[in-house]
Amino acid sequence: MACTVNVTNGTMNQQEIDAYIARATEKYGSEPTRIEITIDGDEVELDYTFESHPFQRIRRITGYLVGALDRFNNAKRCEEQDRVKHAIRKDS
Repeated sequence: MACTVNVTNGTMNQQEIDAYIARATEKYGSEPTRIEITIDGDEVELDYTFESHPFQRIRRITGYLVGALDRFNNAKRCEEQDRVKHAIRKDS
């Protein structure tokens, strides 16, 4: 993945830019898609933008936290099919 870098209020060599990309990748677990670097004297302000990931629903089924049932073996699939789903009762 290519990271777009924008440096404002000064210049920065490629080695420093690569170090900031490596730091973000190590700290957040994925490479940013964009970095805004603002130089203010001896200080540097960094603003990272990462690729968004779709939300995956997690449910508790038969005592396990799962996102999808495709990893269940045949016995767990049968257990899931046989479970009783309780209805919510409204008392008037």
